[in-house]
Amino acid sequence: MPWSAPIRKIIHVDMDAFFAAIEQRDHPEWQGKPLVVGGNRNRGVVAAASYEARKFGIHSAMPSKIAHRLCPNLIFASGKFEVYREASNKIMNIFREYTDLVESLSLDEAYIDVSTNKFGCQSATLIAKEIKQRIKEQTQLTASAGVSFNKFLAKIASDYKKPDGLYVIRPGQAEKFVDQLPVGKIPGIGKVTEEKMKRLSIYFGRDLKRVDKYFLNRNFGKAGLYYYDLIRFDNHNPVTPERVRKSLGAERTFDVDKTDEDDMLNALMDISAKIGKRLEKVDVMGKTLTLKIKYFDFVVQSRSKTVKHLIQSETEIFDIASELLLIPIKPIKPVRLLGIQMSNLNTEPDKRIARQMSLNFYGRRQSV
Repeated sequence: MPWSAPIRKIIHVDMDAFFAAIEQRDHPEWQGKPLVVGGNRNRGVVAAASYEARKFGIHSAMPSKIAHRLCPNLIFASGKFEVYREASNKIMNIFREYTDLVESLSLDEAYIDVSTNKFGCQSATLIAKEIKQRIKEQTQLTASAGVSFNKFLAKIASDYKKPDGLYVIRPGQAEKFVDQLPVGKIPGIGKVTEEKMKRLSIYFGRDLKRVDKYFLNRNFGKAGLYYYDLIRFDNHNPVTPERVRKSLGAERTFDVDKTDEDDMLNALMDISAKIGKRLEKVDVMGKTLTLKIKYFDFVVQSRSKTVKHLIQSETEIFDIASELLLIPIKPIKPVRLLGIQMSNLNTEPDKRIARQMSLNFYGRRQSV
């Protein structure tokens, strides 16, 4: 055992190409064919890609025009968020039948601590198998699961045998497994960091382990200290059932670049309405609004404003967003995308107390 902390039984479940798989499930004629969710053949961005599409080098966040160039027969699905949410709720409810220690990372991914579970089952592997089977039965979708004694290893394991995989990293296997792991497979290490590590002759986990924390801190800052602890299994973050929401936003990519001020304001009105409904649904308010403007040449500009009171209503969101659009100067180039993000939310305990002292004259809530 490479560390002395109590041994936990953690499962990481990650759905396989979740959005794309749902579209293929609901459209049998698309099964087995390259498909992406989001965008179209002329513009937009890929939100998710089926495994058939990935064989062509297509991936999420890729401009859909490039994706179409790589695969002329690519199917573009517009996406149905409510359907994805419904499937996600079913999956998360399955997890919670086994334990309340469920940490949802997104609609299609979660950590589950089954060290002590509602069925008294001693085998996390058997629980993972059963969860995968129940997901398949209830949603007709496949999931990959990883099982280990901490979150870091469980996440790596879930990706090891995708799709529809199950992999277990036991305490006695962990050190050897991580020593042979390419650094690009370590969660939190992206392509830029991976390339920098390779320039420093760090290719595998064993290479990362041989350098001291001062070297990592000097070259990678605080992230270097995180890598140092992670690779030695000294990162003991527990599975946390409720993650604190840091921000909430929405954006819209236009089929035709916008140059008219009224068109942009109308778009902001729609986005503001969407965010206002989402904030009200999760009972959250915020103080900082950031407007994102992406121009036709993909140059991105952000403008922010922080107010003294908490806001939630779509009217006030629109008022601030439209002010940020026009002041100090309205966009002088064609606009490809507009987005709004609310942050500085009242999701932390001290901010929730402050929320009770706020007055929202734009919405229905007026509490003191």
